[in-house]
Amino acid sequence: MQSQQKLPRAFSFEFFPPKSPEGKLRLRETWRQLGQLGPKFFSVTFGAGGSTREGTLETVVEIRGAGFEAAPHLSCIASSRDDIRTQLERYRSSGIRHIVALRGDMPSGLASSGELRYASELVQFVREATGDWFQIEVACYPEYHPQTRNAEDEIKNFKRKVAAGANSAITQYFYNADAYFRFVDACEAAGVDIPIVPGIMPIGNFSQLARFSDACGAEIPRWLRMRLEGFRDDTASIRAFGLDVVTRLCDDLLRAGAPGLHFYTLNQAGLTSTIWQRLGL
Repeated sequence: MQSQQKLPRAFSFEFFPPKSPEGKLRLRETWRQLGQLGPKFFSVTFGAGGSTREGTLETVVEIRGAGFEAAPHLSCIASSRDDIRTQLERYRSSGIRHIVALRGDMPSGLASSGELRYASELVQFVREATGDWFQIEVACYPEYHPQTRNAEDEIKNFKRKVAAGANSAITQYFYNADAYFRFVDACEAAGVDIPIVPGIMPIGNFSQLARFSDACGAEIPRWLRMRLEGFRDDTASIRAFGLDVVTRLCDDLLRAGAPGLHFYTLNQAGLTSTIWQRLGL
């Protein structure tokens, strides 16, 4: 953890573009509330193949207009180089200098992955097209990407993103702090020392969390899954227990030297704000 302990802390919150006028209003209330906590930036997801590109840019521009830093996601799956170049030009013309570069998931029904197959290729393309204009965040996976064959490949893939020009990384969420610590140690041994910020998923709905975790490969430890399943439909108990678990996780990470936290808010402020307050941030 030595590479991370010397870095300044950075906190950030992630949203997805709303699809309805009501959703836009709710998200506006959310980012205004979370903005009072002084995050380094907000990030806004980007649907595979650019399926939410208008909503992504609109949300980022609105947040930036209120005086906050905001970083749009950009995925390369099912997109051409021309598509990506056009999107980068739109970001630049809007004054955006911070992006989250991801491979993305293949949209249902599409057979082609696009002209760029991996996030490392996307990062390289962004650097070739725009030089040092953008600060580039990338993803990494302490519990390994679902398609990774072995632990060594996970580190190699991450190192390729860094070599291509990534400035910092945000992890997939996890509930086992040791997975993060061991991943960082492995990265350090491989010569990777960029900021690796833990991704944090507050727990408010167990069935939803289980779906997300099955899809992305994030492990819900057996002890945690059994406790959450035991609450059944008792939403209040799930939220209360989840707050205890996630607050303890965040505290352990920060005490060990993690360079901040990135909260997957699901466009809601309540759980994230409560965790923040409990941590005394």
